[in-house]
Amino acid sequence: MATTPPRYEFEVGDRVVKISNPDRVYFSARGETKLDLARYYLSVADGIVNALYHRPCMMHRFPDGVDGEKVHQKRLPKGAPDWVETVRVHFPRYNRFADELCVSHPADVIWAVQMSTVEFHPWNSRRDDTEKPDEWRIDLDPMPDAVYADVRRVSTVVHEVLDELGAVGYPKTSGGKGLHIYVRIPPDHGFTDVRRAALAFAREIERRAPDLVDLTWWRKDRRPDSIFVDYNQNARDHTIASAYSVRGTPEGRVSAPLAWDEIADAEPGDFTIATMPARYAEIGDLHYDIDDHPYPLDTLLDWAARDETKLETPPEE
Repeated sequence: MATTPPRYEFEVGDRVVKISNPDRVYFSARGETKLDLARYYLSVADGIVNALYHRPCMMHRFPDGVDGEKVHQKRLPKGAPDWVETVRVHFPRYNRFADELCVSHPADVIWAVQMSTVEFHPWNSRRDDTEKPDEWRIDLDPMPDAVYADVRRVSTVVHEVLDELGAVGYPKTSGGKGLHIYVRIPPDHGFTDVRRAALAFAREIERRAPDLVDLTWWRKDRRPDSIFVDYNQNARDHTIASAYSVRGTPEGRVSAPLAWDEIADAEPGDFTIATMPARYAEIGDLHYDIDDHPYPLDTLLDWAARDETKLETPPEE
């Protein structure tokens, strides 16, 4: 006689989300399950919603756990509850449209977990105007032979330049070997100008730390022990894992917000679905007030114009 697969029901505010196969192991290092993943996201609910709120969001799904195949899901899967919201985005290269997940409630996140989503990769614009980013992303991406100590050193230079500009940066681990710093900006410019501003900033970091940073366009030509300040993450339809997103690693690492003074001692492996609930319960969302500190890009666009008279601007990837 066939048995019915187990299910688990979550009450998330005024909504109910059913988790099927709750005992399926998703993270092989310690054996955390799909149910553990849902519980993690509930434990950081305000933070993950703040990070994703009203942004087109690509879901990285792992139907068989993170040791299995990864599915990059732009379009909302069929069968979503009526309360799951979407935003329509256009992909000019293919002249196609996609209705992407647009989180506005913690239940949206838990429903995505039910659909085997582990990672959340939002745009840096919101649904009110998807063509006008409101987030500038600084991605410190180490080359294979670089060490995390060098990422830390570059982050110190980044912090110094942001302070000089009067911009408030919000750092987080990438969940891998890198570090991300987000800066809220007014949604006054398109993706091209935001990328130009990000490139101008990256060039300033390279000028101040030439022994650490290499902005050579082709990856194969960069110094293998250098840090790439990946300004191209600000190009249209480029996404990176959000704050509080779990990454598809056996340890269930998390892209974890940090205070600036934590960077010197924190290791990327310190932050997992096992450790983050207690951290969040103690300190809350370190990015909670990011919307209160928008930084206008005028100075960086002036820097971009200055550089463009002297240097070639790399094409978008």
